[in-house]
Amino acid sequence: MSMMQEFKAFALKGNVVDMAVGVIIGAAFGKIVSSLVADVLMPPIGLMMGKVSFGDLYVNLGSETYANLAEATKAGAPVMKYGAFLQTVFDFLIVAFVIFLVIRQMNKLMPAKKA
Repeated sequence: MSMMQEFKAFALKGNVVDMAVGVIIGAAFGKIVSSLVADVLMPPIGLMMGKVSFGDLYVNLGSETYANLAEATKAGAPVMKYGAFLQTVFDFLIVAFVIFLVIRQMNKLMPAKKA
């Protein structure tokens, strides 16, 4: 069996195709969750915390002073964008929780295996 035939047999196996579909759907789901966190959840949370925009939270590591993150970034200043990190953590927690719920539901629907 040639390498090309072997690769074709591997690539067309059901598990590989299922995995590819899962990766594509997962990437799209990740974008939806990122938008949910950044555009829907974080603004009201920031409002409740004193009109804070999490995306703009940063620590300036340089000696210059800047009015906001946009100015610091434009000037090329070294900054630690901890607000963006917090948003990414929220993204992860939501994705992890949804995956947990899906797996939990799938386990309930699957018939119990006999020992």
